[in-house]
Amino acid sequence: MAKAKNKKSSILIIYTGGTIGMVQHPQTGMLTPVRFEQILEEVPELNKFNLNIQTEVLNPVIDSSNMNPTSWIKIANKIKKQYNKFDGFVILHGTDTMAYTASALSYMFENLDKPIILTGSQLPIGMLRTDGKENLITSVEIASSKKDGKSIVPEVCIYFDSRLFRGNRTVKSDSELFSAFHSVNYPELAIAGVDIKYSSKNIYQPENKGILKVNTSFNDNVVILKMFPGISRSVFNSIFNIPELKGVVLETFGSGNVPTTRWLISCIKRAIKKNIIVLNITQCEGGRVVMGQYETSIELIKAGVISGKDMTVEAAITKLMFLLGQGLNTDDVKMYLNKSLRGEISE
Repeated sequence: MAKAKNKKSSILIIYTGGTIGMVQHPQTGMLTPVRFEQILEEVPELNKFNLNIQTEVLNPVIDSSNMNPTSWIKIANKIKKQYNKFDGFVILHGTDTMAYTASALSYMFENLDKPIILTGSQLPIGMLRTDGKENLITSVEIASSKKDGKSIVPEVCIYFDSRLFRGNRTVKSDSELFSAFHSVNYPELAIAGVDIKYSSKNIYQPENKGILKVNTSFNDNVVILKMFPGISRSVFNSIFNIPELKGVVLETFGSGNVPTTRWLISCIKRAIKKNIIVLNITQCEGGRVVMGQYETSIELIKAGVISGKDMTVEAAITKLMFLLGQGLNTDDVKMYLNKSLRGEISE
């Protein structure tokens, strides 16, 4: 029994690319990737943890702007393969699409009972003022943290600049500040100061825990269409008539409103009759879609548009891709879009 109690926690760090693993070329000043081993050499503080830390590298290492469902599946399969060997996972990822990857992974991992923490940095880890060291060190500590033998945060999260967010509630809000991410519609899961203070009431705990299941199918025949004053009929119709289109995330005004122009509503109705799913998401940073609150959204209800409630755009588009990839019929996809699968919607 004593031997079991003294067993070190094990953390797997997966490096996918991004600014955290870049160095400046001395002549050109351009950022180029470094060997992953160099990142760990830059953070010797990790050796002070009483942890078994191992590393893997996504092959090939990519800029986060090149992330896609194939990359998400590679990351998920690496975790799935090593799931029973480790107590938590830290994914080093570029900031630009981190919220998309976090959202996608949250749907892929069913019955997750270990932390998957995504982090990165705004400055390369080799630079003097880098934010990468603190982000990596604290992510590792959170990923290894347990209470009564169970992981404190058994969900997919983003840790950045002293704050831990639910992954599918997070958006990148700034390209320059160290506080690059925020979550308007859901509170932080933890704040790291002198101590790491966890908000247990905000941490997602699935009602029915079961055996881990990793679903790795996506359908990328989807599009995000952002409404703006003056959007033309030809543009709108062209998007809804894309060959093989299966779903549209419609970024609407305010609480879910669109112009009541007859051609626009007719185009949406025709698409829905062809089993194209239309999901209504607000353009606003905070708040939620409340269809029927104003006359301009009543027509969307009549047409069969689904309310995305308070999902982020990142959570909405990845959820749509994920559900369309599961072989469900149209009615079931609509039903699950309206339900919270991993805490992405406020009930």
